[in-house]
Amino acid sequence: MNKKLKKRISDIVFVVVIAAMIIPASREWIMRQIAFAPSVNDTEELVKLSSYDWKLRGLNADDYDFEQAQNKVVFVNFWATWCPPCRAEMPMIQKLYDDYKDKVEFVFVTTDNQSEIQEFFDKNGFDVPSYNAMSGPPAELTKTNAIPASYLIDKSGNIVVDKVGAADWNSKKIRKLIDDLIKK
Repeated sequence: MNKKLKKRISDIVFVVVIAAMIIPASREWIMRQIAFAPSVNDTEELVKLSSYDWKLRGLNADDYDFEQAQNKVVFVNFWATWCPPCRAEMPMIQKLYDDYKDKVEFVFVTTDNQSEIQEFFDKNGFDVPSYNAMSGPPAELTKTNAIPASYLIDKSGNIVVDKVGAADWNSKKIRKLIDDLIKK
């Protein structure tokens, strides 16, 4: 291969990579390809929720009192429609929700309004229950302001998984963990 052809191929690859990182849909696809299952917290390091006093206004669901989540396995996700990592993990979360919605409490919290949520869900075929907070969440769920931030909580209120950033929530590892938590 001559030097000019190598240079041209290198330039094309560079432009494609830059374009992929700039175009939001490409970023989401790339993030989905590199998403890993989140790490499970060590048993001796588990943090327990100090309160379930949290009121949520339903955007595509009924209003929700987090007190209803006591003694249940709970998945909490803070997200937004404009957030590329949130958008990247949503198809994986939707699949998890489809299979576990009758066994796990799913709580998706956003600052977006109802019309933004509805437009985003209609466009992408999502239907996870989303809420606006009417009061502050339990202190243990406020360790970061970054999104997405997700928490998997066991029936005793222990935070078994806490993850900031996109993750593969539909992995075999997470499904096995949820199955184990449900059985306990």
